[in-house]
Amino acid sequence: MTQIQTKRPSVWRRLATNIRRHPMVYVMLAVVMVYFILFCYWPMYGNIIAFQDYKPVRGIARSEFVGLENFEKFFSNFYFYRLLRNTLLISGLNLLFGFPFPIIFAVLLNEMRNQKAKRVVQTITYLPHFITTVVICSMIIQFTNSTGFITGIVNLFGHSGSLIGDPACFRAIYVVSDIWQSFGWNSIIYIAAISTINPDLYEAAAIDGANRAQRMWHVTLPGIRETIVIMLIMACGRLMNVGWEKAFLLQSEATYETSDIISTFVYRKGFVENDYSYSAAVNIFNSVINLILLTAANKISNKLSGSGLW
Repeated sequence: MTQIQTKRPSVWRRLATNIRRHPMVYVMLAVVMVYFILFCYWPMYGNIIAFQDYKPVRGIARSEFVGLENFEKFFSNFYFYRLLRNTLLISGLNLLFGFPFPIIFAVLLNEMRNQKAKRVVQTITYLPHFITTVVICSMIIQFTNSTGFITGIVNLFGHSGSLIGDPACFRAIYVVSDIWQSFGWNSIIYIAAISTINPDLYEAAAIDGANRAQRMWHVTLPGIRETIVIMLIMACGRLMNVGWEKAFLLQSEATYETSDIISTFVYRKGFVENDYSYSAAVNIFNSVINLILLTAANKISNKLSGSGLW
């Protein structure tokens, strides 16, 4: 008996059927797609100016094409290595000390048995995230200037003068303040991951004689390993994206040697000196390095742990 083969509906017909069945889902999807097209993909067209001698009066279409001239200009810039060094050092220190902090905090918070105290601690640590960068920087400047109370404490141990005006102290101030501002908020994802761990694993470990520290090491941390790996890969992909707002608001000409980073350099070139093509070229360089770091981190993670973003 011959089997009758039915023709499978086309992709467009299946899509039309799904839209009729679930219209609100596609309405929500359309809003998200419009957002990304308008604010993420369409602005990429403007990257063309990195390869032009862009003049606003001429527009993108009529500006002169200069190829890689702006990139060569940046690579030969006297401050190129200083910018690259400062960006990588601040990001690297932030990753080294700032990345583990939310994990440690989430693991320790999970061990708290008093739920009321736990909520109070969470609320207190979340609050700095909601303070604007301008206010945070104003507080830092007040606390670390020549008359600030933090400066007074540090000066007792041999330092003299303002902390915020000392180039040697800028990176420490930036990293410590960034950890304080973000560790509570960043711990949310790890707290959520910990909540998915099967409680029976803790009971089994306790029956086997494991103390609280051993349960944290052998149950909690392995239970959130994949989350840690994914967050680490994403952090590596943002290494070149040091928050320019904080660096710009805290830095001064006296601290440029350690505080001047690629993003603040782009701001000065683009908005102060109106050299839009040059600043666009520097920004593209920054994005390409981030892409390379993200891809490399993902490849290494897949090879070592078997998990990654893709």
